[in-house]
Amino acid sequence: MSADHYFSAEPAAPARPIEVEFALRGRDYRLASASGVFSASRLDPGTAVLLRKAPAPDPGTTGALLDLGCGYGPIACVLATEAPAADVYAVDVNARARELTAANAERLGLRIHVAADIADDVRFAQIWSNPPTHVGKAELYALLDRWLPRLTPGGVAWLVINRHLGGDSLHTRLVDRGWVVSRVASQKGFRVLGVTRKTD
Repeated sequence: MSADHYFSAEPAAPARPIEVEFALRGRDYRLASASGVFSASRLDPGTAVLLRKAPAPDPGTTGALLDLGCGYGPIACVLATEAPAADVYAVDVNARARELTAANAERLGLRIHVAADIADDVRFAQIWSNPPTHVGKAELYALLDRWLPRLTPGGVAWLVINRHLGGDSLHTRLVDRGWVVSRVASQKGFRVLGVTRKTD
């Protein structure tokens, strides 16, 4: 039995190639995936809800957009397609996921900066994430505590989380940490949250 998880930095199991297809806003996407990454064989239901329910950036959007925990890159590829003038970043601890995201960006002719980490001085107009709930609450909260403060003053983070895996408790914790949180959608057991800074 493999001890690999989608949040393993270097999956040990051989990569079994998979193709994932989905349609969004009149566009068809066909992305390369592989075993050892998050939701390798399909567009994850939470990610699908996030992409359909959170407002997509318009074509004139500029600035930096972040796909946090990118997997094989469906969110990053959609963001780069919808907002070609933006600087799209994709971050994942999983090296195989990063390789797949970079390959998918190249295949689709998209400009995506793929990395394990990003310089501290980069600030994001938008953060999009289907965060890794299975790493445990402490790790999940630490991840968001690290990245959410990197929003620009008028920036927004769009998060999707399963209601049965802590969606409501995450909402409460973010408010307790000083964020303004709105539930923009609830579908198929998932919450889509919009997170912004408090304004004086």
